[in-house]
Amino acid sequence: MQHTMGLYESPFNSIKSSKKSVEVRLNDEKRRKISIDDSIKFTKVPESSETLTVKVLELREFPTFKEMYETIPASDFDTVGDPVDLMVQQTYEIYSPEQEKEWGTLAITIKLLETDTNSI
Repeated sequence: MQHTMGLYESPFNSIKSSKKSVEVRLNDEKRRKISIDDSIKFTKVPESSETLTVKVLELREFPTFKEMYETIPASDFDTVGDPVDLMVQQTYEIYSPEQEKEWGTLAITIKLLETDTNSI
């Protein structure tokens, strides 16, 4: 099954350059439909001019982003040198602590399959 998601420029480019192998999301209803071996098509936002497709290798659930960031090596997120508290704060700019408490979090281990710069 293929899923579609938006992704801001910095994490998009990290995945595109194969520096980032774990994508962070809420474990909400949409993400609970993802299975290992599915593909995800990420569209770079806000300009939507580029996409990349990845294969899902592993799914790991955590109650909080903090626990996720303390468990998974920073290199998997392309955030080496960033303190965990900063990573959590930056994630809260996208997802609220209330959403985190309601849904929990999901670490999606991925492998880049293809990029498309003329997708839209």
